[in-house]
Amino acid sequence: MQESFGAYIPFVDHLGFEMVFFDEGQSELRYTPEPEHLNSFNVTHGGALMTLLDVTLASAARSVDKSMGAVTIEMKTSFMQPARGTLTCKGRLIHRSRNMAFTEGTIYDANGNVCAHATGTFKYMARTTVAHDASPEISTD
Repeated sequence: MQESFGAYIPFVDHLGFEMVFFDEGQSELRYTPEPEHLNSFNVTHGGALMTLLDVTLASAARSVDKSMGAVTIEMKTSFMQPARGTLTCKGRLIHRSRNMAFTEGTIYDANGNVCAHATGTFKYMARTTVAHDASPEISTD
């Protein structure tokens, strides 16, 4: 069970993301896709890449106040080239207001090639303690 993200996220635990860095408006995650995470072209599935970007961007947003949660409002992703092997995603908080965070992030392959890039907007949310098997309701107010 992965707790280094400040919260237990079952899907992140399933994919096996590793938190490398998470502080001062920056984040870095590492991910080695398993065979079941690949698409029909035998490269990392775009949905897995978008999840990696989403978690990395949210982590960058949360890194300035780790007591808060962050939920995705919108994210735009561009895919540059196929993502193979172990991947590194680096995120950066560009700007924040009291309730919102504006972020960007890039996925690199083991050779340092850019595979995908995203920008995202996140809403800060007060974190509540919830048991792992509970399903908290998230307000959209």
